[in-house]
Amino acid sequence: MKVFDIKNYISSEQKIAKANSKPDAKKLYIETYGCQMNVADSETVNSIMIDNGYALTSDYNEADIIFINTCSVRDNAEKKIRNRLKVLGFVKRSRPGVLIGIIGCMAERLKEKLVEEEKLVDIVAGPDSYRTLHKLVAEAEGGQKAINVLLSREETYAEISPVRKSANRVSAFVSITRGCDNMCSFCVVPFTRGRERSREPETILREVDEILSEGYKEVTLLGQNVDKYNWNNGEVKFAKLLELVAERNTEMRVRFSTSYPQDFTDEVLHTMAKYENICNYIHLPVQAGSNNMLEKMKRGYTREWYLNRIQAIKTILPDCAISTDLIAGFCSETEEDHKETLALMEEVGYANAYMFKYSVREGTFAEKNFKDDVPEETKSRRLTEIINLQSKLSLESNKKDVNKTFTVLVEGISKKSSERLYGRTSQNKVIVFSGKPDKIGTYIKVIVTSCTSATLLGHVTREDDLIHSIN
Repeated sequence: MKVFDIKNYISSEQKIAKANSKPDAKKLYIETYGCQMNVADSETVNSIMIDNGYALTSDYNEADIIFINTCSVRDNAEKKIRNRLKVLGFVKRSRPGVLIGIIGCMAERLKEKLVEEEKLVDIVAGPDSYRTLHKLVAEAEGGQKAINVLLSREETYAEISPVRKSANRVSAFVSITRGCDNMCSFCVVPFTRGRERSREPETILREVDEILSEGYKEVTLLGQNVDKYNWNNGEVKFAKLLELVAERNTEMRVRFSTSYPQDFTDEVLHTMAKYENICNYIHLPVQAGSNNMLEKMKRGYTREWYLNRIQAIKTILPDCAISTDLIAGFCSETEEDHKETLALMEEVGYANAYMFKYSVREGTFAEKNFKDDVPEETKSRRLTEIINLQSKLSLESNKKDVNKTFTVLVEGISKKSSERLYGRTSQNKVIVFSGKPDKIGTYIKVIVTSCTSATLLGHVTREDDLIHSIN
């Protein structure tokens, strides 16, 4: 793999400063909703728009163009975006000429329908059409509704260096795949992000090197299913890519998301065990605990297969924290199905979980073939039981860490106290402790003294335990 040439690289900070120094440059504001993939996509959009003469702003009140990068995975996400449009509509009405664009998954799902439903929207652009955004803006400035929602089998934005606006430069995201081929019956992602494709490994490593040169201390490799990463017919699969990234700088932490149970291999686990800088944390969505529901969801694995993967994690990486996704009240879910989900949660002992009620997504297999027949009150009750159990499991997991010492990457100042900092352990657990802001972006040894179900609490061991920051 090629060595990164720092001499010719222009950092995000330099690009933003240069763009913002042009007095006549139109200003772009981006608001991002949804997953980490959307965060990474917004950074790609920043780069594309800067290269086409636009400046960036963090204040939508001074923006000429407002983009909302959207999520469409659940109905609540879309409702939140529609409510946000009402607020931004005041900006548009008070400052004629301001353009509003909906980009991302919601744009791809609703297409032309979006400009009919939301009269304030001028631009609609799907996840594979960001290269054309400056052209869409020009079209909208001419009074037209500008729409591009074409999906691509090739687009990965591989050669584009994202422009990141992170203030503390601690953690950055790198997309390694786009799209998804799994076609789970409840999921809209294959329809909003297109077919699965992997990015050339050389461009991924180049971006990792750029991140290092800008002073970031952690990189997260992103994909709808990172385990399906496959470059050049198996020349580089995910375990190999993970190794290449980890070897790039052994003092840089490496994370990844999201894994898929059917494709998650022991090879990845052995790679994680080999490299200390690959974090001991795996997000492995199960969605449901019964084979009946897993089959109906078209997940492609059984409860037994999933638990086999969990056992492999616990055997090869005993200190690894595991999190998951869970859906309550999927089509025709019985009380027995629900109890099997609760039992699986107990058996795995998740450190954390993302938990939701099922909501029908238009165009999915479930919407076309199944009845959404679980009463809303039943969905709510089951979700509450899942949340309550997970709170108990998270507390049990955190209690095991009391009196242990962890290497913590300091990320920022605690929201509850300016005298305290927060960071994350290798296991992706948040820990809060006393400290000064100059420690942000460094590694510190922290001993855990107490905990809640959501947070570890502790203190720095000794000043001479401070691990130097990465230069």
